[in-house]
Amino acid sequence: MSELHFRRATAADVEAVVALLADDTLGSARESASPELAECYSRAFAEIEADPNQFLCVVEDNGCIVGTLQLTFIPGLSRQGAKRGQIEAVRIARDRRGEKLGEAMFAWAIETCRAHGCGLVQLTTDKARPDAHRFYDRLGFEPSHIGYKLSL
Repeated sequence: MSELHFRRATAADVEAVVALLADDTLGSARESASPELAECYSRAFAEIEADPNQFLCVVEDNGCIVGTLQLTFIPGLSRQGAKRGQIEAVRIARDRRGEKLGEAMFAWAIETCRAHGCGLVQLTTDKARPDAHRFYDRLGFEPSHIGYKLSL
């Protein structure tokens, strides 16, 4: 692994990010890189880009996008007004898994949350991802809550 470069995604990166999101057992059922959905992803990216509390990150190695994650900075009143950093949509290129990229991405994400004044970093993970659960446990995250979702 050479020097990783973490940066804010641009509109030119959307196709690569969607491909990473779709290249996964669960993601393949939720995402599609089909041209028919390009406009949906472009609209979503425009919203993310316009929101100062969002950071869609791409991770490059030798100019190639090898990972992505999205940070959301959530101001709140609870925990004495602490801001939270939410980490979502973490993906690493299939051919680069097992190279410790996840550790590097989380170190960067946690430091970025700290730099934005967050007092807490949180994430959600699908119950069907036991390998991810072990990874998050190893990083010191605690499974302290049960998450619920309602599809609309």
